[in-house]
This record gives sequence, C-alpha cells and structure tokens, in this order.
Amino acid sequence: MSVEPLPRGAAPFDTSGVWRDDNGVAQYPDLPGSLVELLRISVERDPEHEALVEVGGERLTYRQLWDRGARVAGGLAEAGVRPGDRVANLLPAGVDWVLGFFGTQLAGAVAVPVNTRFAQPEIDYVLDDSGAAAVLRPGEPLPDGPPRSADDLGLDDLAAIFYTSGTTGFPKGAMTTHRNFLSNVETAIRVTNINRATGAEQRGLISVPLFHVTGCNSQLLVYLTLGAATVVLPKFDVQAFLRTIVDERINQLTSVPAIYAMAMAQHNFRDFDVSAVTKLSYGGAPIAPALVERITTMFPNARLGNGFGLTETASISTYLPHEWAADHPDSVGFAAPVVDLAIDALDETGVGELLIRGPNVVAGYWNKPEATEAAFVDGWLHSGDLARVDENGLTYVVDRAKDMINRGGENVYSVEVENALAGAPGVAEAAVVGVPDDVMGEKVGAVLVAVPGTEIDPMAVLDYLKERLADFKVPQFVSVRTDPLPRNPGGKILKRTLRDDTTWGAPLRGR
Repeated sequence: MSVEPLPRGAAPFDTSGVWRDDNGVAQYPDLPGSLVELLRISVERDPEHEALVEVGGERLTYRQLWDRGARVAGGLAEAGVRPGDRVANLLPAGVDWVLGFFGTQLAGAVAVPVNTRFAQPEIDYVLDDSGAAAVLRPGEPLPDGPPRSADDLGLDDLAAIFYTSGTTGFPKGAMTTHRNFLSNVETAIRVTNINRATGAEQRGLISVPLFHVTGCNSQLLVYLTLGAATVVLPKFDVQAFLRTIVDERINQLTSVPAIYAMAMAQHNFRDFDVSAVTKLSYGGAPIAPALVERITTMFPNARLGNGFGLTETASISTYLPHEWAADHPDSVGFAAPVVDLAIDALDETGVGELLIRGPNVVAGYWNKPEATEAAFVDGWLHSGDLARVDENGLTYVVDRAKDMINRGGENVYSVEVENALAGAPGVAEAAVVGVPDDVMGEKVGAVLVAVPGTEIDPMAVLDYLKERLADFKVPQFVSVRTDPLPRNPGGKILKRTLRDDTTWGAPLRGR
C-alpha cells in the first residue's frame, strides 16, 4: 500500500532536529536510551527534588523514587522475573503504582497496566493473555530485594503492554516500546510549549487513571522527564480535585472534559484559587464549544490545548494549541511534530479513515498477528476513526468506523456490549449506540427488542450486564421497541437510523 502523508499545514510546533529514518518515519534527536535512563537523568539532576505525591499519602524525592523502585526490581528478580517477562499491575493510582511500574522497568521486564475497572473475566483474560510472570495486587506488599537496575535496555525493546477493549469482546494488548514512550514524552513537551529550563517548577495533577496512556505516558513520564513534581489523586472526587489544585500549588492540568465540567459546576468553585494553573489540556472525549469557552473564563491564566490519540499511538497524535482552541473547538488539532497523517478511502465530503505514522505508533498487538496485520500496514496505523483534515492542517474526527462510543474518556465498543446483551433476560435483539451528552461527550445507549411473548425489565438487563462488563460499558440509557431493529439488505443494523429516531428517556439509576 502506497500512502502519501498529508501536508502539515500551519502547525505551530517546534520541529527542530526532527529527522527521518530509512523507512521515512520522523524521529526526535537525542532521546534517552530507555525509561530507566529517563529516570536516572532526573535523579542525577536533583535527587532531593520532590518527585511524587500521593494525595493523602506518601511524598517521595527523586532519590527515594529511584531507590525504592530499584528494590522492587530486586524483589521481582528474586521472585524469578527475568528481563522480558511481563509484570501485571493491578494497583490503584498512587505511589505504589509508580513504584511497581518503574520497578518493572528497572528489572528489565515488561509492565502490563491493568484497567482496574475491568470486570473479573476481563482481568483474568489480560493476565492469561499476557502470560504475566508476576502480578502486583492491592493489599499485598510490593516485591522487595537487593537494588537492581537494567542498564542494557534499548529504544526498540518492549517496555509495556496496554490492553484496550476489543470489538469482539477480547482486549488487545498494544506493545509499547521505550521509543514509543520517549517519543510521546518529547511530543508532549513540544506541543504544550513547556520551557525546559524551568521544567522542574511544574507541578502536575494526575486525576485520570494511571493505567491509561494519558495518565501514564502524557503526564507521569512527562513530569518525571522534566524533573517536576507529579501529584496523583488516587480516587477522583471533585472537591478533592479542587482542593489539591490549591494545596499542592498545581500549575499544569490534563484531564477529560467531564472532569472540568464537574469542577466548574461546583457551587463553591470560586472559593478555590485556580490562578496558578498556566497550562490546561483536555482530550479523550468530544468537547462542547460552550465548555471550551467556560474553561477559558474560569481558568483565566491557563493556556488551553486539546490532545487526541490512541493507546496504539502511545497517547498524543494530534494537538490543538491555545491559539486555535477558541475558534476551532471541534478540532483535535495538528499532527504532532513527528507524526504523519493520511486519509484512506476518501469520500466525496473529504472524510475517510485516519491513518497515523510515527515513532509513537506501537509495535503491534501482543499474541494477535492477524489483528496486527490488519491494523498496522506498511508502517501506518489504521485508526478506525473517520476524519477529515482541512486546508490549515487541522484534523476533525467526525465518526468512528467501528461504532466505538467514547464515554468521558473511556472507550466502549458497541459490539462488545451487544454480545453481552445477547444473553440478557428477555432480549431478542439489541443495538448499542452513543447518546450525546454535554458533560461526558457520549453515554452508552441500548435499543432492545423483546423475545416474542415476553416483556423486558431494563433494570434486570443492567444487573445482568454488571456481572459481565466493566461499569463504564453498562448502558446508561435503554429504549425498548416493539418493531424489529432497522437493517440494510445485507442484514447490518442501521445505527445512524437508530441514533436519529430513538427518543431517550432519563438515564437509569442516575447514570
């Protein structure tokens, strides 16, 4: 397949030193050799600088982070973990999660961050599929042993496997190399225009899960690269979020639009001084133009930005900087400095599938050669997103080729939910679609047809699903119809017709 990258347009990003390898893929110069070297550089720069804060818990300096991470690595080695083995991390966000992640890297092993919102069958699948040699679990002490540091890791060595929800009900493990991680870190610094000379003065708040690439790749690793302080909110609470901004002198925020909407809706929002926030990024879900305008007003000193990416791109693929945010709130921005974009199967409106190439694109899917072959073609990732790119180089994601629903930053594949609904009590037919929502971007809606001669109890259906799916995948809206679902001549459900014709009532159980 021969693909021509689109022109970069008016992207205002720093591209100094960017070069292309023999395959035409853009690369950053002078990256650290691995995640271990990334941390070592910051430790040697200022070992006593505050590195990590768990709200309500421990505070670690860079020296302490390194020393304790190295002991976790030693403990893993004593437990039989060898370089290249997978270590699953089921810990909640906080100091122990970070120690587990870097302990795994210092052992030369491969981190497998597990979505703690997965249902137990999904977690069991990830542990089995990854072949995890060790599992870090809540309530159990971290491994502890003689300090250990893997000093022979390379940029193309596998560093982590992030599992994404799959369209057939089975998560896929995105194989993320050290190069993928480090390229994304450099991208994050460049697109948000962070001053490296004063980078250590940054204090960033992580309010999204660390098992997501946004929290881990575009926040934690970025702050650690800068020698800055990372503040982790273990469990999201909107009042705790606002208090932490003030108490921890937070000046950099990255989160999903829903969190900003909830924060600004608090009756006492103006009691919290958020004037120290100078950089505010959002992404992971559609955002309403009115919400962008409100953020601009309520965070008066913040420069805004909208990031877009996938687990398969190690986080950031495009970014909409502050100068463009107000006039183009529906855009996800320009291609990152080392990212090439293309549009496949362009239709008459200029829309087609978004293809992405760059050093941030992961090495493929763990244990899934057929899925890898289908999604990664000649160096290009087939994103599954339908998009258009305008004359300025701005990217607009207009639909999802695979009917994925984005619920406040959590990806929900409709086919997976439909498969679960197939066994629900009284359900003969089911279709799952996104329901527009001003705060979450989208919520999950299910249109159901009853087995002839029976009635559907929506609450019984939801109870059935909650035993089989992560909570964020369970529909918030249910519509029961008497007519069969609309289908095309080939039998495919006409989901656009359902979206247009279905009248949704109130969300069930306040969801």
